[in-house]
Amino acid sequence: MSALAGKIREVGKSATRKLRSDEAMPAVIYGLKDSVNVVVNPKELQKLLLEKGRNALIELDIEGDANRSVVLKEYQSHPLKAGWLHADFLEVDVTKKIKVKVPVYLVGVAPGEKQGGIVNHILRKLEVESIPQNIPEKIEVPMGEIQLNQVLHVSDLTVGENITVISLPTEMVVTVYAEKVKEQAVSEEEDDAAAPAEDAGKKEDS
Repeated sequence: MSALAGKIREVGKSATRKLRSDEAMPAVIYGLKDSVNVVVNPKELQKLLLEKGRNALIELDIEGDANRSVVLKEYQSHPLKAGWLHADFLEVDVTKKIKVKVPVYLVGVAPGEKQGGIVNHILRKLEVESIPQNIPEKIEVPMGEIQLNQVLHVSDLTVGENITVISLPTEMVVTVYAEKVKEQAVSEEEDDAAAPAEDAGKKEDS
C-alpha cells in the first residue's frame, strides 16, 4: 500500500479557490461511512499513480483524522493547462472485492504485423473484480503469438489468480488483419455512399 498525506479542508467556493495550487488540491473521500472533504498534493498523487498504477491502493494519512484505505475513483483536469482540479477517493475495506477497470497494453510485435497486417487495439480497459491488494496495475497482451487475420478475445487474456473478469468473454481485445482487407472494406463503403448520388443523377437526366 502506498502512502499519501492529506488534511481536512473547509467547504465552500472561496475556500476551494484559495487552496488550489501546485501543492494543494481539494478532494472528497466517500464509500464506507461518512464523506470527508480533504486537501492533497496533486503532484504527489500523480507521482504515486504513475509508479503504482491507476488503481493503486492508497493509505491516505489525514492530519487530525484516522488513516483511510482508498483508491482514486475520479478526477477533474484543468481545461486550459496541465494539472488536476479535484479528485474523488473511494474508501475501501481491504478484505472485500471492488470493481475497477484495468488498462490493457499490447507488448511486442505480432507475426501478423510483420506480414503486413494492421493492428487494431479495440479493448483498452478490462473490467475486473478483486480485493484491492490483488488488482493488477495493467493487463499485458503478448503480441508475439498473434498471427495474421487473428482475433484475440477477453476469454484469451491471462489476468492472474483471485481476479474475476466482468467484461464479456466474447469482447474483442485486438485484431491483426491484412491491409487489403481494410482497403476492400473502405472501397465497399465508398461504393455504397456513391450509389444514391448516381441514382439521383439518373432521375434528373430523365
